[in-house]
Amino acid sequence: MVVTDTLGGKREENETRSSKVVTSSTTLVSARALKRAQQAMRCLPFRRAFYDELEHEALSSSQLSSQKNWMAISRKPLSRSSTEDDLIWLIQVGVLRREVDGQGLTERVRLTPMGRDLLDGWQGEIPTADALQIVHHWLRRHRPRL
Repeated sequence: MVVTDTLGGKREENETRSSKVVTSSTTLVSARALKRAQQAMRCLPFRRAFYDELEHEALSSSQLSSQKNWMAISRKPLSRSSTEDDLIWLIQVGVLRREVDGQGLTERVRLTPMGRDLLDGWQGEIPTADALQIVHHWLRRHRPRL
């Protein structure tokens, strides 16, 4: 592809160097954003059943933390505050979105098309991240400016 630079000169740009990828939902999402979202899904305690449940119905953090079958949707017990923090993080990286009703935004969340695309990339359960990836994810989430 030919690109004109700021001085009016033309140069060839390699299309493989592009940082944009097209997901199956036909939206442009940067490869970096997809990698960050995928890492978040692998590092957070939620199992695939959690995301499958959110694909079919919107749930709030209080509904999730009060479920009796928490082992089916998470690798650790869910408290309301930590679940809300994790949901907010998944919203920030683009995996989830807040549900909207006639009154505006609600406390319930749903899976985004990008979240569905990432789930489609895994057969069966979401693989857990190794220790280095978990540390990297923690730094990215809690100390983004380092």
